[in-house]
Amino acid sequence: MSVDGRSHIRIARPSRDLAAAERFWCGGLGLNVVWRTEEGGPPGGHDLLMLGWPDAGWHLELVHEPGRPVEPRPTEEDLLVVYLDGPVPDELVGRLERHGGTRVPSPNPYWNEWGVTLEDPDGYRLVLCRRGWSNR
Repeated sequence: MSVDGRSHIRIARPSRDLAAAERFWCGGLGLNVVWRTEEGGPPGGHDLLMLGWPDAGWHLELVHEPGRPVEPRPTEEDLLVVYLDGPVPDELVGRLERHGGTRVPSPNPYWNEWGVTLEDPDGYRLVLCRRGWSNR
């Protein structure tokens, strides 16, 4: 087995409120719930929410441990960038805001010129970029 471009990627983050995160990422962006576990309870038991698109080679994992919560510590450079290869629809930005997102300016002028930046309910940033991207 090798590690290459076909390897699935998991992006894991702590969350204060999985229900609020699900509203933003699913209701706002349109990700699907891939997996959900509600263990809760004593230290070591955690609630887990995995989100993604069925055809994606990655998924976002959000974790909350009620018995010993980890406070999210995002910075303004912790970005999840989605390259749209076209205009950022105002309707999509509005939907993300209605589902708990906050539109914010980026300290990096590149993202202000080429996209729209929103913070999710935990303060992590999503950039919708109107440019396209390929590693090829």
